[in-house]
Amino acid sequence: MTTAVKTAPNLTSQLVNGLLSIKPLANLAKHQARTMMIKRAEKIGVPWTKRVEELRSLDWNPYLNQVQNPQLTYPDYYFRPFHAYDEGNLTWEAAFEQEVAAYTVHASIWPNAGAQGDPQLRQSYHDILKDQITEEPRDILDLACSVGLSTFALHKVYPQATITGVDLSPYFLAVANYNSQQRNVNINWKHAAAESTGLPDASFDLVSVFLLFHELPQRAAKEIFQEARRLLRPGGYFTLMDMNPRSEIYAKMPPYILTLLKSTEPYLDEYFSLDIEQAIVDAGFQRPTITPNSPRHRTIVARV
Repeated sequence: MTTAVKTAPNLTSQLVNGLLSIKPLANLAKHQARTMMIKRAEKIGVPWTKRVEELRSLDWNPYLNQVQNPQLTYPDYYFRPFHAYDEGNLTWEAAFEQEVAAYTVHASIWPNAGAQGDPQLRQSYHDILKDQITEEPRDILDLACSVGLSTFALHKVYPQATITGVDLSPYFLAVANYNSQQRNVNINWKHAAAESTGLPDASFDLVSVFLLFHELPQRAAKEIFQEARRLLRPGGYFTLMDMNPRSEIYAKMPPYILTLLKSTEPYLDEYFSLDIEQAIVDAGFQRPTITPNSPRHRTIVARV
C-alpha cells in the first residue's frame, strides 16, 4: 500500500506559490516556459513552427462541426489558464501545438531519447497494461483524449477494439478528428467532460486516462473515478498514466524549474497531495497496482 504525499506544501512550494500569485511574475514565468519549450523543440528536430503553420492553414469548420456539442456546459476549473495559454484548452492555438508540445516535453524523460521520448513513454504504459490485462478489451474509452495521440496508441495496441475518445475541448477534438481521417482510423469522438460523459452504464471493458489528473482539482478527479466505475462492465479495467509525485526528480527539482512548471499547471499541488489509491478504492474498484513506467511517471491499474 502506498501513502499519500504530505498535503501541506513544503517551504519551496509555498515560496513558488507566493511568487505565482503576483500576476506579472506569473505571466513572465509562463512566457519563459513557452519560449524554452519552442527552442527545445526546434533543437531536437521537432518542427514546431512548421507543423503549427500547416495546421493553421486548414479550414477547420468541417472537423469542428462534426464533433462539437454547442450545448455543453464547461466546469469552472476548465477556464483556468493551462500550459501558458490564458484561455486554457479552449483555443485553436493550444490544439495546434498539442502534438509538438508532447514530443518536446517528453524528449527529456530518458537520456538521448529526443523526439522518441513521447512514443517511448506511451509504449511503457501499454507494456504494463498488456502485462496486467490478460483478456483483450472489446470496447475502450480514452478519457481526455486531447488531439488523439493516446487514442491512436490504444488503437495500435488493440486494433480490433471499438474505441471512443472523449475530451472537453472542441478544438482538441477537431484536430483529433482531422488526424483520424488522415490516418484512416475509425474512432468515435465525443465532446464531453470526463466526469460526465453521458455514455451508457457498463459499456466498456477498458477506460484509459493518459496525463490528465495533474491538470485537475481533487474533486473533479474523484468524480472521474466514479464515472469510470459506472462505465465499466464487470471485470473491466480502469487505467491511468500520469506524473509520479514520489519520483525523486520532483523532490529535487530546482525552485526556478518548479516555478516554471507550476506557472503552467494550476492544480499540481492538489494532484501531488491526492491519495489516489484510496480515492480509486472509494470509487468502487479493487485496490490498484501502481507501477513506475518512467523516471517521473507511474501507471495505475484498477479492476472492477
